[in-house]
Amino acid sequence: MNSTHHRFSELFLQLGLPADIHSITAFLESHRPLDSSIKLEDAPCWTESQSTLLREELLKDADWAEIIDQLNTALRSS
Repeated sequence: MNSTHHRFSELFLQLGLPADIHSITAFLESHRPLDSSIKLEDAPCWTESQSTLLREELLKDADWAEIIDQLNTALRSS
């Protein structure tokens, strides 16, 4: 696994989403809490390509995995 540390804003850019602090906050507030029975990559808020990106990066345990895990945690909190 690469030791590169990414920020939420970089992940949001990779997902094709607005990446400023206000947009990220609005996204999190509008999509949480994510039900514990739903995998992050299967959440209804993602497009097919966004789901694929999340799934593949987690499976590869790529350098994005840590920030994806943080996104998962952020979407599960209320």
